[in-house]
Amino acid sequence: MMRRTGVFLLLTALAVLPARQLRAQAQPLVRFMNEHTLAFVLFDLLETSPALAGRPVQWDMDAWLGKMYNRLWIRSEGELLTAQRGGEAEFQGLYSRVVAPYWDLQFGARFDVAYGEQTRTRAHLALGLEGLAPYWFELEPTLFVSQDGDVSASLVASHDLFITQRLILQPRLEALAAVQEVPEWGVGRGLNRVDFGLRLRFELVREFAPYIGFNWSRLYGSAADLARAEGEATRTSGFVAGVRLWY
Repeated sequence: MMRRTGVFLLLTALAVLPARQLRAQAQPLVRFMNEHTLAFVLFDLLETSPALAGRPVQWDMDAWLGKMYNRLWIRSEGELLTAQRGGEAEFQGLYSRVVAPYWDLQFGARFDVAYGEQTRTRAHLALGLEGLAPYWFELEPTLFVSQDGDVSASLVASHDLFITQRLILQPRLEALAAVQEVPEWGVGRGLNRVDFGLRLRFELVREFAPYIGFNWSRLYGSAADLARAEGEATRTSGFVAGVRLWY
């Protein structure tokens, strides 16, 4: 996940400058980012897991358009099975506003699609934060309220560990929880799922980085019970291979 907003770039630059140079160096950058509309697209994950059932292809994409303090974000993540019919996808459209150094407040809508014998959809309102915690941990906590009033939340956390300037190890954690049980979507009450992955990428250029890694996922509580009732596994793990792209 690469959440390098304009304020992040600005503050990173300021952090390494002597105090006397702060105003002179900051003003041109701030003026440029306030006067120009910028755009950014990132596929943080674009990978396959050949050993898993259905041979899924997974993705996690972020894109934004705007200026320094106000932006429109488009997000998508999901899984598409290549060996059989099925999969799921999530799309978000969010307004983002800088509210503190390194942190954006975001709100908007989320739309879910589940593919299979029948295609199902549902919509949510979304409210969350996105930014950098101490020690450069990238965090994305988000609260959702569905069209039926069901409340859920997600947390995505990642951290880039630079082994060399181009070889980077990224631990990534994602957790999902819900207040109500929604059986038709496999959602249980309480903690639903935890995913943890380690991905080692090599940046051939900054915008293109192939990677390999390992991902582990587990369902908990009533979400695990719903999966067992459908004959599905409650734990999965396997090696992944993919590419990280941004432009």
